[in-house]
Amino acid sequence: MITLITSISLKGLTQRGALGLTQMRMSPTPQRGLSPVLKRSVLKRSILLLLPLLFLSCGFRQQTTTSDTTTATPVGPVFSADSAYAFCQAQCSFGPRTMNSPAHDACARWIVTKFTDYGMTVTEQHATLTGYDGTPLRSTNIIASYNPDAQDRILLCAHWDSRPWADNDPDPANHHTPVLAANDGASGVAVMLEIARLISGDKSLSLGLDFICFDAEDYGTPQWSNTPDPGNTWALGSQHWAASVPKEKAKNYRFGILLDMVGGQGAQFYQEQMSLYYARNIVEKVWRAAQVVGFGSLFPTSEGGGITDDHIPVNRVAKIPCIDIIPHYPDCEQSSFGPTWHTIHDDMDHIDPNTLQAVGQTLIQVLFSE
Repeated sequence: MITLITSISLKGLTQRGALGLTQMRMSPTPQRGLSPVLKRSVLKRSILLLLPLLFLSCGFRQQTTTSDTTTATPVGPVFSADSAYAFCQAQCSFGPRTMNSPAHDACARWIVTKFTDYGMTVTEQHATLTGYDGTPLRSTNIIASYNPDAQDRILLCAHWDSRPWADNDPDPANHHTPVLAANDGASGVAVMLEIARLISGDKSLSLGLDFICFDAEDYGTPQWSNTPDPGNTWALGSQHWAASVPKEKAKNYRFGILLDMVGGQGAQFYQEQMSLYYARNIVEKVWRAAQVVGFGSLFPTSEGGGITDDHIPVNRVAKIPCIDIIPHYPDCEQSSFGPTWHTIHDDMDHIDPNTLQAVGQTLIQVLFSE
């Protein structure tokens, strides 16, 4: 879920296992002066709502930005939007990658194979996690490492599972239909695979890099459920990884970047508030990089909402400063995450290669500037 916040005080929140969050139910149609549909659990005990400061349409709008990046120049290989698009399409070809499904298992094997083909050292973290309704979920976090012996490392991550229910679809008849998750799932993994492909042929990157595909992110309590949400039903795979990563290993990460829904049409990536709270310097680094490579219009320096996403346990439990690159559509009636979020329309027809290019080239700039 998403909420807009004015102040953050995380004292008293639990530090291990559960996110310590509670869900606020809101209408899918945004109310005047309030945030649209929220995606994940809200930090209810410590976060105040903020009225949106900026209103943009669901479509793309250019924005002029200024910074001290006039002397910086693009570095690193050219990110291929066509290749990333193909990786996104390949995942969708399995169908919805919902938990415990054959499509989920087949796609996991494909992701492992692709990272291995690009020279990454791949490990799989298997676990049986518990869904909001008590369902045992066969979960697999896929960890692909570049230069695995390097102590100095960066973390890139995204979730790869699909939402089992299109519970935000405008047609209630679709609320129990699985989501193909071209954007909310496949796009982040696609960008990471293309970066892995590029760095496998460019040995100038001296630091270590870990790509983590988190599982069981999108099995959170559906809107139609009468089951109370204790606040920890989302981001189950990242919760498990963050609780299990050794402290000494976690200290090796300079920072982490989470990619969530990074291929949508008309997307703009506002500065997410929890990212600013935990890792403002990393937010500023990434947004400067976007300006350097010519995509500042997709990365406005305005603040978006505060999101409870996979980066929260990475920050709070693993103690790794991690930011979230996630779209914000302030004036979109269907959802502040865009019109296809948790609907049957989250498909390849609504993936924009230009958005994949903007995010991917920005990440290349960040990595090769370290």
